[in-house]
Amino acid sequence: MKRFALLSFVVFFAFATGALAEKPFPNRNITDVVVWSAGGGTDVCNRIVTAEMATILGTNINVINKTGGVAGSVGMSHAFGMPHDGYTLCGLSESNVTAGVQGGWDKKFDVWDAFIVGGSPDVISVTPDTPYKTLKDLIEAAKANPKSIKASASGAGSIHHLNLLAVENGSGAKFNFIPYKGSNDAQNAAMTGEVSVVVTSLAEQQQLLRGGKLRALGMLIPESFDVQDLGSIPSAFTAYPGLSKYLPISQAIGFAVPADTPADAKKVLVDAFNKAMATDKVKTWAKENYYLLSGKTGAESKKVFDALESNFAWTLWELGAATVNPETLKIAKP
Repeated sequence: MKRFALLSFVVFFAFATGALAEKPFPNRNITDVVVWSAGGGTDVCNRIVTAEMATILGTNINVINKTGGVAGSVGMSHAFGMPHDGYTLCGLSESNVTAGVQGGWDKKFDVWDAFIVGGSPDVISVTPDTPYKTLKDLIEAAKANPKSIKASASGAGSIHHLNLLAVENGSGAKFNFIPYKGSNDAQNAAMTGEVSVVVTSLAEQQQLLRGGKLRALGMLIPESFDVQDLGSIPSAFTAYPGLSKYLPISQAIGFAVPADTPADAKKVLVDAFNKAMATDKVKTWAKENYYLLSGKTGAESKKVFDALESNFAWTLWELGAATVNPETLKIAKP
């Protein structure tokens, strides 16, 4: 009898263990390693979307922050060093594509498969005491007196700087670019009169625009944009159609998994991501915070990040702000 009971227990244990091993992905908690600090745009995007994904997947997605290094290289290295099984996500943004040419990462960005939540579009604005009431006023003044108007767009090679360069290339204007460490510093410089023009995201500028600290002249996307208490901000493309050759260059905030993650795990994550992006919570959050949702994955997101990496890396190299030649990483020229 005892032998029968023991045999039954062994059979049951083996069956239970086998059943657990065969349980489909995910069968335990997932960790999302955000490479930027808590409370920032990438962090908030990840927390909003993964909370919805967790409900859909029926498991926890724990968001942690690992900052530092060059262009988020500490967090990326940590996430990439974990098993490539779908249980570790890497919360990142378009800025991470510069880690390679800045010496913090020895790989191209295509070692990741990205899930793009979206981003807030850039807006070109001026301080209220300037004489520029429209984008045409500003551009024509900059064309008449090249480099006489000081403009900032955070650090050299940032997405905002690239958008300022695109405005110059598409309109013929030439500004006197003054780099700052980040968007807040660039916006503060405009408010203190150090510069007259600033290019940052609408999400970053919204409170300053409402408070009359800045005056928006144009969205750097093909469409106008409605902002609460301000009305519609026109598209810069309306006055200068030539911008369409260079713009838009948009934020790409979201998360990624290593490209060699098993296909079945990626399929489950893509399905949960798509469903999360379609929820009212995500849509409402995006609308209230002036984010344009993307939802791109797979080949679509790869195309976006390939273009961003090429543009960012070669711009930094040509500005003398990169330590590694993009050619050594086999990054194609734009």
